[in-house]
Amino acid sequence: MPKATWNGAVLAQSDHCEVVEGNYYFPPDSVNKEYFKESSTHTTCPWKGLASYYNIEVSGQTNKDAAWYYPEPKDAAKQIKHYVAFWKGTRVEA
Repeated sequence: MPKATWNGAVLAQSDHCEVVEGNYYFPPDSVNKEYFKESSTHTTCPWKGLASYYNIEVSGQTNKDAAWYYPEPKDAAKQIKHYVAFWKGTRVEA
């Protein structure tokens, strides 16, 4: 079962991930929201749309913009709406 971790904490775990461009996108209900804080960062993907980010906070440490999601993806990426992906030192094991 795919699992995302950082700083010793399990951020998300699910058998129902979507893999897009090599990134595991975890369903919203599989995310441990206690570690996630909204970020003001946004980026745009030409085919997925506008991405929003989360800062990850574990044991007093912050990993800025370490997770992202698409609140309103374009039609080509509608299967990952609100699903969360990780980077910046987080570890995803499949």
